[in-house]
Amino acid sequence: MKHAYTYILSILVFTMAGQRVKSSAYDMLLQGLLSHTVKEVSVEDLKKMPGAQLLDSREAEEYKVSRISGATHVGYDDFDKTALKKLDKSKPVVVYCSVGYRSEKIAEKLEKEGFTKVYNLYGGIFEWVNQDNPVYNSKGKTNDIHPYSWLWGQWLSKGNKTTK
Repeated sequence: MKHAYTYILSILVFTMAGQRVKSSAYDMLLQGLLSHTVKEVSVEDLKKMPGAQLLDSREAEEYKVSRISGATHVGYDDFDKTALKKLDKSKPVVVYCSVGYRSEKIAEKLEKEGFTKVYNLYGGIFEWVNQDNPVYNSKGKTNDIHPYSWLWGQWLSKGNKTTK
């Protein structure tokens, strides 16, 4: 029993040391959910990347509610490859969605298109908002954030959850 306790404790310490989101539970979910096939950046990393090109891989309804400033909508189910023509392949591209799953898949597509500086925002826009960073809609700054669904919305601890 003592060995099992030590093993579990060492896993928790290791996991928390590499944690890039504020919630340990959210981090554990992301560690299992994501394939980690694309380089990942934390919210803090993104804030230190001036000139990064942001792509929002959520659906149009989510993007309309709010987005990170300067982000271009590319979608997921209806991925818009035409938006890629406007990107500079020599500059970093950071893709995000609600939590990071859809953006990871779109980032993989970007790499297949020849982009070499592609990153997935670990924890997505939910973590961006959870760390008190602003989001915008067509009218300006907003507290509204699309929760994707009631299940995934539980990882959004700040902001006003709305689908409108």
